[in-house]
Amino acid sequence: MALEDAKNQVDQAFTRSELRGLSYENAFGGATSFLRRRYTKDLAGVDVAVTGICFDQAVTHRPGTRFGPRAIREASTLQAFDAPYGWGYDPLSLLNVVDHGDMAFDYADTRGVPARIEAHLGAILDAGAAPITLGGDHFITLPILRAAAARRGPVALIQFDAHSDTWADDDMDRIDHGTFLYKAIRQGLVDPSASVSVGIRTDNPDTMGVTILDAAGVHRDGVEATLARIRAVVGDRPCYVTFDIDALDPAFAPGTGTPVWGGLANWQAAALLRGLAGIDLIGGDVVEVSPPYDTTGATAIAGAHVAMELIALYGWNRR
Repeated sequence: MALEDAKNQVDQAFTRSELRGLSYENAFGGATSFLRRRYTKDLAGVDVAVTGICFDQAVTHRPGTRFGPRAIREASTLQAFDAPYGWGYDPLSLLNVVDHGDMAFDYADTRGVPARIEAHLGAILDAGAAPITLGGDHFITLPILRAAAARRGPVALIQFDAHSDTWADDDMDRIDHGTFLYKAIRQGLVDPSASVSVGIRTDNPDTMGVTILDAAGVHRDGVEATLARIRAVVGDRPCYVTFDIDALDPAFAPGTGTPVWGGLANWQAAALLRGLAGIDLIGGDVVEVSPPYDTTGATAIAGAHVAMELIALYGWNRR
């Protein structure tokens, strides 16, 4: 059946009639929506909305993540043929998943971007869909959390990252990808006692009450012990997962603005995400994929896998 479908399917981003099911379109051709899902602004009946935030004006070093959503979508075409490995079910046949496109904004109105992000994500949440956001730099997670907390109250956060992003910054109008979690905690969007940062390997003594599971500890203690600690902290709280691609070691994900050696391997990240099955996930993002530094495309491929795992994680409790 798949071979016959491959002869007939083309431009599934526009011609797909159903929101569910795998796609057998040639990976090397056609319009590149995320996982060949239908591009649509209509969220009626949608379970998961994948959307891009092409914003990278809050970086401390190398820019380029504005091109991340486009690269992740292209890389995702490699996955559209099959159910994700290791989950035992196909979330694309269970859930109505769409590509909601990228958020429009005026690139010259930087200060107007946070409110636009909050409104954009709020509309997705109000439609009853779970947002999976493709960044963009890590600042975008702050207004996303504002939208989530406005509807669910302070959330538990699972952060995969090389950096804690809790550097002090009390100018709430300042836009910086390294302070999103500091501000989210100060604004009451995130409950630090129910939050975990995984893969950290930069020095920042003030964790603001967030449990730190650094990369060295993951390597030393292993995946299962790390998962046990995450679950103990997060419990059954509504949870948001943010995955900065620099959580991965630069050997696996060189295409990012602030790479740090000693990070997670791809297999560790995959095992950790799959091991979180059963958490009360309300949404997630993958950020900081910077194609200009991604010489082989490996970083975008990793980003696409993370986004697919987040969709599978969301669908687990809805099987």
